Amino acid sequence: MSTPVKKVPIHLQSSQNRLLLKHGKVVNAEGVKDADVYIEDGIIKELGKNLIIPGGTRILDVRGMYVMPGGIDPHTHLEADSVTGQKASDDFYQGTRAAIAGGTTMIMDFVIPEKEESLIEAYEKVRAAADPKVCCDYALHICVSQWSDKVQEEMEELCSDRGINSFKMHMAFKDLFQLSDSELYSAFSKCKDLGAVPMVHAENGDIIDENIKVLLDKGITGPEGHDLSRPEIVEAEAVNRACVIANQL
Repeated sequence: MSTPVKKVPIHLQSSQNRLLLKHGKVVNAEGVKDADVYIEDGIIKELGKNLIIPGGTRILDVRGMYVMPGGIDPHTHLEADSVTGQKASDDFYQGTRAAIAGGTTMIMDFVIPEKEESLIEAYEKVRAAADPKVCCDYALHICVSQWSDKVQEEMEELCSDRGINSFKMHMAFKDLFQLSDSELYSAFSKCKDLGAVPMVHAENGDIIDENIKVLLDKGITGPEGHDLSRPEIVEAEAVNRACVIANQL
């Protein structure tokens, strides 16, 4: 027979899960105001002055400091492999540790499947790399770099079973990630059906590809060629085209 678990009275619980920030300047959507913040089990429970709190609560005097929500970085590429074979210098441990040091408490990274790789397999690969290392909350965007019935089915599974609600489509990187306009339309439509958020890398990949050929013929192979191959109008055209496609749905 198992022994019933006794609930420990709150005044005997470890003070490590209860924290009061006193005399700070709280910054939120309403503006800046002087207030105390009571936190329990990592959740903000009360905000105000002269709060009644449990005994044993750890108290920090943050007089003269700003108290604000942790930042969310919605676009990171930790441990990512580039199209040229280089790897990001920060892994999930180093990157998220640095994020926390700077006040960012959540990141959103990307799952970028290799050519012909399953979205689910790519997702599991990134989870296996990130889960043992991350120091803060994180979420994942899934890149859709090809279009098929299988991709649609996997998008459904990712949303229903794995909590994914954001998919990224590329309008550039020809022969690697770039989707056609009709595929973009279908991907947007699927996102709408799933209640997911579509996002795009908005550059005209066909024009960039032609510009690169011209620059290489001129002997321009340095980093300046990157900027020259994709003038602002190439991005503006793609942004407008993505909006036009989305507005058809």
